[in-house]
Amino acid sequence: MRFLLLPLLASAALIAGNFTLQSYDLKGQLTKVEEFNGFGCNGQNVSPELHWSDAPKGTKSFAITVYDPDAPTGSGWWHWVVVNIPADVTKLPSGASGKAMPKGAVEIANDYGIAAFGGACPPKGDKPHRYIFTVYALDVLKLDLKPDTNAPVAGFMINAHTIAKASIMAYYGR
Repeated sequence: MRFLLLPLLASAALIAGNFTLQSYDLKGQLTKVEEFNGFGCNGQNVSPELHWSDAPKGTKSFAITVYDPDAPTGSGWWHWVVVNIPADVTKLPSGASGKAMPKGAVEIANDYGIAAFGGACPPKGDKPHRYIFTVYALDVLKLDLKPDTNAPVAGFMINAHTIAKASIMAYYGR
């Protein structure tokens, strides 16, 4: 069994390679800058700077998601979904959502009901929530999705075309 598992692990590493997501803004903890403004929160709701490198060969576009698996919904909470980021783009500046998105990129409705970044807003007194930022390398130039598409449908389409993905996690509590 061990001998069968080793080739599988090695081939998975070759597929993903060194695809990496990083952020100068996220240092393990979100701040009031990335906190949502509304829904009981009063943050600045600014999307963080993100940059990625070493996308695998065959990447035709990128997608980004931000997901909170700790939200008390039974199904987590989608904070940001972006598709159709051109393959030659490898970074988004701080505050890109709604203002400085790459040409052709589409922001999808998040669980706040807006097609933009929706910052952290965990319930007061709850344990700090995990916010998982993921960039996906996709095998298609474009996903035929509109801003009012719901996040689970977008997630299904993203996962159907993922070559590789890279994630970072940050925490936030109130």
